[in-house]
Amino acid sequence: MIQSRNKFGQSSKINTFVPNLILAMNMFKFLLYPFSAIYGLIISLRNFLYDYKVFKSTEFEIPVISIGNITVGGTGKTPHTEYMVELLRKQFKVTTISRGYKRKTKGYQEVQVDSTATAVGDEPLQIKTKFNDIQVAVDEKRVHAIRKIQQQDADRLPDVILLDDAFQHRSVSAGINILLIDFNRPIDKDRLLPVGRLRESKWQMRRANVIIYTKCPQEISPITRRIIMKEVYLRPYQTLFFTTMVYQPLTPVFPEEAIETPKLASDHVSVLLITGIANPEHLQKYISNFTENITVLKYPDHHNFNSGNILQMEQKFDAIEATNKIIITTEKDSMRLKDLDLSPNFKSHLFYIPLKIKFLDSEGKNFDDKIVTYVRENKSNRELHKRKNRKTN
Repeated sequence: MIQSRNKFGQSSKINTFVPNLILAMNMFKFLLYPFSAIYGLIISLRNFLYDYKVFKSTEFEIPVISIGNITVGGTGKTPHTEYMVELLRKQFKVTTISRGYKRKTKGYQEVQVDSTATAVGDEPLQIKTKFNDIQVAVDEKRVHAIRKIQQQDADRLPDVILLDDAFQHRSVSAGINILLIDFNRPIDKDRLLPVGRLRESKWQMRRANVIIYTKCPQEISPITRRIIMKEVYLRPYQTLFFTTMVYQPLTPVFPEEAIETPKLASDHVSVLLITGIANPEHLQKYISNFTENITVLKYPDHHNFNSGNILQMEQKFDAIEATNKIIITTEKDSMRLKDLDLSPNFKSHLFYIPLKIKFLDSEGKNFDDKIVTYVRENKSNRELHKRKNRKTN
């Protein structure tokens, strides 16, 4: 038995709890490999059937762009979708479609500004709240959603449809498939669920037209870029981009009831950080640049807050012994928190930090041109096709 001596010369056993815990976790992971193999076989068969046209992928006249990933957890889909909405709505009518994850409704729903996250999902509601002039819809079946949209009056028909989190939804044939990969969680050594975080094989990256490494540092060396290009085995028809997340100023969740917005950099604020997202570490690290006094409450991704959670959050906030204190959450979480019966004091101190993306090394223009050109050309082809049909009839 390995022993060590304390300062009084007495013998004590070295703590073996951590090594034993790691061993137990590795053994548990080993037991999951058969399930991972079965899952991989099912997903591979499904993709094979789509590749060889046994399963049908529906192609629509409306230009369709898919944005998604092949891992579970946050890769920044919503900020990238918002970037594209901002880009395209200046010239085109835009509709976004998503599943509306964890909503308590089924089927097709059009999102309104006064919808609730419970009814339509937090991310679609966030997009509609930010861009209330575009159409936002949710449906588990993307083909059904697009067909419903096609039945609208001509003046409401979109010029382009953005499919949020739809890389695996091959029932729709998208004109451009955008694949997002978290720079901090590379997939080259990852494994399929449930052993790892991969939804499907890394080989399926071949289906993407555009690959974006997200959540990058502000600068990436040329060597790192070459390594990543080798890891993703970039094909001639694929384009690789890198983006970073840019945090925006604090914004009150309840503007009419809010205290004066503090300045994190100079007001020595104590913070209760509440998150229900996949990877809250980035936000916590950002806030730690301004204050060391952070109390953290982490909930699962898309967590539906209940009365017990409200009590816990309010007690945590009340327990912070500081005159200058606030509550910070993410924009996505704020969509769900708005629906809760919160105390006036909690509401007045509740803020969120919006996120935007930025392309590195001025690559944004190349990305923008690629997306706008695709929509413009396909919109023109669609209108030409309609004119020819009218003449024929």
